[in-house]
Amino acid sequence: MFTGLIEEVGTLRRIERAGTAARLVVGSGLPLESIAIGDSVAVNGACLTVVAKGAGELTFDASPETLERTTLGTLSPGARVNLERALRLGDRLGGHIVTGHVDFISTVSERREISGNIVFGFRIPTGFARYLVTKGSVAIDGISLTVNTVSGDGFSVNLIPHTAAMTTLGAARPGYQVNIETDILGKYVERLLGAGTSERRGNGVSLELLAKSGFL
Repeated sequence: MFTGLIEEVGTLRRIERAGTAARLVVGSGLPLESIAIGDSVAVNGACLTVVAKGAGELTFDASPETLERTTLGTLSPGARVNLERALRLGDRLGGHIVTGHVDFISTVSERREISGNIVFGFRIPTGFARYLVTKGSVAIDGISLTVNTVSGDGFSVNLIPHTAAMTTLGAARPGYQVNIETDILGKYVERLLGAGTSERRGNGVSLELLAKSGFL
């Protein structure tokens, strides 16, 4: 579990391919004494497990599923990546609840600079727009951001100067690909309300049930 507040921008030093899987070696200035083998670290928003560490490096194994569903499989040595250690009980939740499970890869469709801020537009694949709500939360390459607008097959966010300077997104241009994780709360609400399949509708919450229970 993460918050979407990036701790550091690391550098991908090596990618060791093993069939359709890979091992990623990331240069990092995070305090290695606070990171144990087996710990979770979000790398560009994807939750990965630390399998080795030392000499300013963290090593992660990426499964074929991870490489297929995130941008990690397209990165080359030298690429900058957003890093965040897992949330500890008692830490402040300064961003929002981020699981590190990427929903889809999106593409920057627009970049506009306004009064030192950067407004980005992103594409939404079919079926995911329902999880994005104006003024709701979204994680982009692991960065917790507020959704400005949602329209058709796209949405927009605003980067303040601090976020632009402290993450990889500040350098993004149209065509740049990012990992998107929508707010997990929306997914649970959809599940509980029974949207999606006839099986869910039969066991979910309906307007009729709410009325009978005195909520309407």
